[in-house]
Amino acid sequence: MDESQKPVVPIVSSEHLTSPDSWQLSEFEYGMIIAHNAFTRWMIRCMSAAGHPDFSPLDVLVLHNVNHRKREKRLADICFVLHVEDTHTVNYALKKLVKLELLQKEKRGKEIFYKTTEEGARVCKDYREIRERCLTSVYRNLEKEGSEISEAASLMRLLSGLYDQASRSAASL
Repeated sequence: MDESQKPVVPIVSSEHLTSPDSWQLSEFEYGMIIAHNAFTRWMIRCMSAAGHPDFSPLDVLVLHNVNHRKREKRLADICFVLHVEDTHTVNYALKKLVKLELLQKEKRGKEIFYKTTEEGARVCKDYREIRERCLTSVYRNLEKEGSEISEAASLMRLLSGLYDQASRSAASL
């Protein structure tokens, strides 16, 4: 049998979870697993190169989310945008970032609003420069149109809704 006649074997993380008509979902899940791990490793290393080696992936996401569009944000806003249910983990990251003087907080009534400090904005800028040097420049050589990446992002957002609904169903069993 020559190479063109060999059957294509899907790459999945747990073949025992697949069924003949849904192996593509397991293949996608495996892709998400390795992409998630690579992405979190990237965020940690990029932030370390920007001068903050003790950040978790959530610390990085929270800092960039608060810095996004230079608008003040509440804990609930950050959790909603990042799709995090465990508010205490985001709250812990916020406290850490305030202690490091990368964020500042202001209490208004019962609400606390967070915004980046000048130092926090500088760290985000440094992160962006490292991202441009190490990641974006390589990406530009791979993808001229950007359409495949955009289509993959749309598919991931669509499937996240499927996983959310499935998690709600599983929680009610």
